[in-house]
Amino acid sequence: MIITDTHTHLYSEAFDDDREEMITRAIDQGVSRFFIPAIDSAYTQSMLELETRFPENVFLMMGLHPTHVKEDYEAELQHVEDMLENRFFYAVGEIGIDLYWDKTTLDIQKKAFIYQIRLAKKYKLPIVIHCREAFDEIFEVLESEKSDDLFGIFHCFTGNLEQAHQAISYNMKLGIGGVVTFKNGKIDQFLNNIDLKHIVLETDAPYLAPVPYRGKRNESLYILKVLEKLSVIYSKSIEEIAEITTKNSVEVFNK
Repeated sequence: MIITDTHTHLYSEAFDDDREEMITRAIDQGVSRFFIPAIDSAYTQSMLELETRFPENVFLMMGLHPTHVKEDYEAELQHVEDMLENRFFYAVGEIGIDLYWDKTTLDIQKKAFIYQIRLAKKYKLPIVIHCREAFDEIFEVLESEKSDDLFGIFHCFTGNLEQAHQAISYNMKLGIGGVVTFKNGKIDQFLNNIDLKHIVLETDAPYLAPVPYRGKRNESLYILKVLEKLSVIYSKSIEEIAEITTKNSVEVFNK
């Protein structure tokens, strides 16, 4: 059984004490494909080192995270562009809009989002979207950039059924992680109305650990709890869910 974690920050400082053991634990249980989103240029070297250490398992993205869109965002975008020009990445991400932490940067967040969408189109890559308290703003940008070569993953999807269908209409898969196991997560109440062909699995480790680890450090191995929950929601075996969602990830990342 091959399980794909389409979104995990394995280079995070939260794993500095046991990174290799944590990754090996996951691989031993079948979680053998890790797609690694970028945050900003400060993490690029750590990402590259991780890929060198686990070349068969670690697949890198490149992008500027919306919460890191600051005064120097143009220099950061130049770094993203330089990296995309000089080597291969599997996606442009994570990119998007986050209005939870700072609404004052909306204008430059939107500019950075659009710029990176266009980079993804230039390099024929998927995008991986971060959205927090910004569905309307995200959809406005996606509508303006809508085209056959716009596709990717709506990471950590936490919207309602209507928003799920809207995201899918822009050629996005829904990234489903630990929130689906939360009592107040709500997405478990309608997810069975979404065809499994639109779903990929993720952890967002070290964040958003699923029940029963909620509130603790998340790790890629815990994607098994997400898998178990989807098995119940869709009334399919864990093996079948793993196979379908991994196939969906291959469709997005071409890997």
